[in-house]
Amino acid sequence: MGPMQQRVEVSGMTTADWNTNIYGQAALEDRSAPRQRVNIPATLRPSGGKGFQTVVLDLSLGGFCANALQRMHSGNRCWLTLPGMEALQAEVIWWDSGRVGCAFANLLSPIVHDNILARYRGDGVFRRP
Repeated sequence: MGPMQQRVEVSGMTTADWNTNIYGQAALEDRSAPRQRVNIPATLRPSGGKGFQTVVLDLSLGGFCANALQRMHSGNRCWLTLPGMEALQAEVIWWDSGRVGCAFANLLSPIVHDNILARYRGDGVFRRP
């Protein structure tokens, strides 16, 4: 730890623990962020696996739900690639009956989120900005 980095302990919790806990709480709150129904063709690649074609069914600032016929395990990383965008890292939260729910490693910016929604109005048709 460098001279400018301190581990402050409050009630048995270090700043690192506090930051992790606060981020975890924020991520849980983001899971309740408004979800927009969409129909976006995409590629989903599980960690250590081959990417496969999917359709994103809903999208929020914090994550997405998509079709995934192959079983995906909660806690595993994956990457979602939407047309015209870089791959977005996410963590599998749940998988059930061919659908997967994932939380983005970094929240989408509202501008990117709105741009995606403007391009895909639920019909799977890509519109150039």
